[in-house]
Amino acid sequence: MPGKHQHFQEPEVGCCGKYFLFGFNIVFWVLGALFLAVGLWAWGEKGVLSNISALTDLGGLDPVWLFVVVGGIMSVLGFAGCIGALRENTFLLKFFSVFLGLIFFLELATGILAFVFKDWIRDQLNLFINNNVKAYRDDIDLQNLIDFAQEYWSCCGARGPNDWNLNIYFNCTDLNPSRERCGVPFSCCVKDPAEDVLNTQCGYDVRLKLELEQQGFIYTKGCVGQFEKWLQDNLIVVAGVFVGIALLQVLPWPQVPFPLPEACPLHLPPHLPSILQIFGICLAQNLVSDIKAVKADW
Repeated sequence: MPGKHQHFQEPEVGCCGKYFLFGFNIVFWVLGALFLAVGLWAWGEKGVLSNISALTDLGGLDPVWLFVVVGGIMSVLGFAGCIGALRENTFLLKFFSVFLGLIFFLELATGILAFVFKDWIRDQLNLFINNNVKAYRDDIDLQNLIDFAQEYWSCCGARGPNDWNLNIYFNCTDLNPSRERCGVPFSCCVKDPAEDVLNTQCGYDVRLKLELEQQGFIYTKGCVGQFEKWLQDNLIVVAGVFVGIALLQVLPWPQVPFPLPEACPLHLPPHLPSILQIFGICLAQNLVSDIKAVKADW
């Protein structure tokens, strides 16, 4: 009709999602770089960077590995998400969302396999803890990690305090000259609320006592059993979160109008499989959809 004009709104990249994803990944990137820097600094203090063969000297787990691996992954993902959002690079955005989704599915698969093969996992966990018990005094970071685990789960050794016979400083052989002979680390001790100062010698000679007497001084339950109990206590919450997110991924999701200003449009594809997997993946996929719509209009 004359006098009336039709206005067509051209597709455009949603600025709110773009800059929110950019800011989110800046934080992610900085945290990853910080973790990586801490790990490399710790390796430098141990002389690993100047002598790579030092990596194989430790019989147990080196906790610094966790900082290096986690920091490296966070840095790569943060870089991909940050630059991908800022430069509207669909390749980096897809890499970010796919890799994040892959991590989620690996965690989900690990949880399922751990439940199915729980006996084998228990044996491997027992072997893993005992290997680290042997190397307890070889690395201060490993020592702190074991002390934290024993204090947090109120346990001692893999299956019990006698596992500390595997360590050359704590074993009960007559040829052992160590003052810590037949003892356990202080982290195995039952804490006395009245003590203001930590008694690091509380585990000395405690395994010379009868088992019933030991219960008044140290934790007598193994860390494998306590860890399993902790998992069972938190299994409903953890499983509920994972199953809920997994179910939401396969449901068709209708397009929902969001009360955003026109300057910040947010376009949600009607059947985005990864929606609500995690908020970061949702934002990345939404931004990829916007970029493709703009390019298709060229």
